[in-house]
Amino acid sequence: MEPRFGHGRRAPVITCIGGGTGLSTLLRGLKHFTPNINAIVTVTDDGGGSGILRDELGMPPPGDIRNCILALSNIEPTMEKLMSYRFTSGSLEGQCFGNLLLAAMNGISESFDKAVARMGEVLAITGRVLPVTNADIRLMAEFEDGGAVYGESMICQAKIQRGCRIKRVRIVPSPVMALAESLQAISDADMIVIGPGSLYTSLIPNLLVGGITRAIQASGAVKLYVGNIMTQPGETEGYTAADHIRQLFAHSADRLFDICLVNSAPLPEAVRRRYEEEGAEPIHIDREAIAALGVELVDAPLAELQNGLVRHNPALLAGEVMRLYSAKAPTRLYGA
Repeated sequence: MEPRFGHGRRAPVITCIGGGTGLSTLLRGLKHFTPNINAIVTVTDDGGGSGILRDELGMPPPGDIRNCILALSNIEPTMEKLMSYRFTSGSLEGQCFGNLLLAAMNGISESFDKAVARMGEVLAITGRVLPVTNADIRLMAEFEDGGAVYGESMICQAKIQRGCRIKRVRIVPSPVMALAESLQAISDADMIVIGPGSLYTSLIPNLLVGGITRAIQASGAVKLYVGNIMTQPGETEGYTAADHIRQLFAHSADRLFDICLVNSAPLPEAVRRRYEEEGAEPIHIDREAIAALGVELVDAPLAELQNGLVRHNPALLAGEVMRLYSAKAPTRLYGA
């Protein structure tokens, strides 16, 4: 039976697209509002423990998938600590237990997406986590000076060394088709949320997989982009909010989404200075430029400090996403 939220209201289907800590933060908040969540996750990571597992076992990288599964899980704190535990010595040094469990699931499953589904069942998650594709894809970045670099883990340092912007990213090989279930999740959605997350390495790679952009365009869902709070060294130094939107559109299609949600909460001056020393700053919200792109801007206080780092607050972010859904799609929310 379809879950309902009192007074005849039904729980909306929210399909989220991204990767990294940004997507898992959103999911951690959303699961308290609706059980009907689809998380479509990028699979281009080739660094760290995930990179080792994909190279040695021939599987897609598990790290971002694991983080999203944990964000949607309903398990005891000890189990969550176990899933996040990283070995500190020996041949497994740096590896995360959750990644190893997903690798084992992959070994006993007919495909990577089936392994992800099984792990979701074991951890009693709310909703579904879906790799954008089962294919072995890598990321290549082209820079404005004409150079290029292959491999997601190489992009950040290469950009810093070159001192110029990224012109375009591509997936290799291409074309590669998206997982059928991921395309269906977009088709079924009442709301599609892109982000938050690293522009070139968490968000755009999903849009480059065959069928994803077209499915988003064909959907009648509310379409929302959640902007990052800070610029990211090695990817988006000096980028404004409109710059992020332009790059998303350039790598997919104009007007792929209608609304951009950004943070309005001020940051402590000491925190701003520390980030500036590391080459990052709060993203400038250039309202007129965003309006010129045909995108509605919505701002709300969404930021918090976690261990000294600026992050989206899961509850505040999810609450604002659901408020926007209610405002933009009342007929879906109330089943009218």
